[in-house]
Amino acid sequence: MTQFYLGVDAGGSNCRCRLTDARGRVLATAQAGPAHAVLGLEALYATLRDVTDATIAASGLGAAQVAEIHAAMGIAGISRPGVRAALEEVAFPFASTVFDTDAAIANLGAHGGGDGAVLILGTGSVAQVQLRGERFRIGGYGFPISDEGSGAALGLSAMRHALRALDGRTRATPLSTAVTERFGHDTARAIAWMDQATPRDYGSFAPLVMDYAEADDAIARSIVEDAAGHIERFIETIFERGATRCALLGGLAPKMRPWLRARTVARLSEPLGDALSGALYLAGLPAQSQETQP
Repeated sequence: MTQFYLGVDAGGSNCRCRLTDARGRVLATAQAGPAHAVLGLEALYATLRDVTDATIAASGLGAAQVAEIHAAMGIAGISRPGVRAALEEVAFPFASTVFDTDAAIANLGAHGGGDGAVLILGTGSVAQVQLRGERFRIGGYGFPISDEGSGAALGLSAMRHALRALDGRTRATPLSTAVTERFGHDTARAIAWMDQATPRDYGSFAPLVMDYAEADDAIARSIVEDAAGHIERFIETIFERGATRCALLGGLAPKMRPWLRARTVARLSEPLGDALSGALYLAGLPAQSQETQP
């Protein structure tokens, strides 16, 4: 029987899936909504089934071929107590299914399945390192206690400064005005929003912060410069821990890269593949089989 490989990248913003044959040829892809373990096991499992079912349907594989799929899923929040064990108890119709963190598969993909490190800057932030068979992470403990340099952290800082500006405790700038405008410049409405806001909600302010920082808004620049300092320290720590390669990943990475010092950027490596490539490595697809993928 022909073997197939399926990789899933389940993150806080979306869930992506890729299916290949044994030569690494992409047969189908699909995407679904957020798939973070914090959403609950029932919702997480439903999203994983939805995205894998959609991918398989798009591929046209039959039931016998589905049974020959080796799958790997990198899932945000899987390190939370009980999540991995619970996922291993549920049914997926594949020959094998393995689970790891979304950061782990991103790292595998970025370095062709070999040693290296990644710093992922998205809604949250986390560094993942693989070194001589040992794997560990730095940071990534969850918002708001962690996730320094992330989109959620930028948004939280923007809210703090904007509310201080409304109070008159700091000088208003175009950024603070744009943030409070979403709440009709009404502190009570802003507080009501914060009572329900998720990291993704805070992260929605990140593009605004970056735009105003590039326009030389004083508050926005201070927020981004502070975030850049945290990112610099992340990268320094990665190399101090023994990594010889480090790639900067995530949706926020291209925007933050120009704010880093030239000597820091010079130490970074370009990723060789994406998180789905890493998931496919984890599933068992040989690294050389992915070289022809677009």
